[in-house]
Amino acid sequence: MLSIIKSAIQKSISYSEYRTLVSKLISEGKSTGKEQSADLLHYSELNEVRMNRLEKTLKMDSEVLEKLQNLKAKQTWLVISEGWCGDAAQILPIIKLMAESSENINLKIVLRDENDDLMAQFLTNGARSIPKLIVLDENLEVINHWGPRPEAAKNLILDYKAKHGIVDEPAKIALQKWYLEDKGISTMKEIVGIIHE
Repeated sequence: MLSIIKSAIQKSISYSEYRTLVSKLISEGKSTGKEQSADLLHYSELNEVRMNRLEKTLKMDSEVLEKLQNLKAKQTWLVISEGWCGDAAQILPIIKLMAESSENINLKIVLRDENDDLMAQFLTNGARSIPKLIVLDENLEVINHWGPRPEAAKNLILDYKAKHGIVDEPAKIALQKWYLEDKGISTMKEIVGIIHE
């Protein structure tokens, strides 16, 4: 596991590099990842708008901020993501804001499709669901991991799928509405809860 993590960190990029990469690919009519399609490009474009908005409007929860500022040991937060992922677009700006709130957090991002070995270690019910946050200590040992979405958002999708049999466009719209109303608070509180365990 340690060699997989070290390899991923060597290939990782910063948040600003991730944003630049996604924007550059969109300008070329592409998305991140091995698969390319009009849908994935469309989702990437939507997500860029979402991330721009979130970067301007997100506010740090004061309780979460205090816990982050009291973090004693250095941590690396390694996030597995892709530009077309709607959950990643909602969650990455929150993770960035949290990481910036503590001098002890170093945020790194890797693309899922370029890191199969890493993704295989952090599946969600057997699926390669993203985003996935892996919290590492100073020795790059896994403290904990979180993702792909907050509990309430996860339940919203599970309930919808149980009722309708699929996750379609109305489900995705309902999920984005939930994120909008939650303002990142659930994500912040869940993440801060796992970094101290």
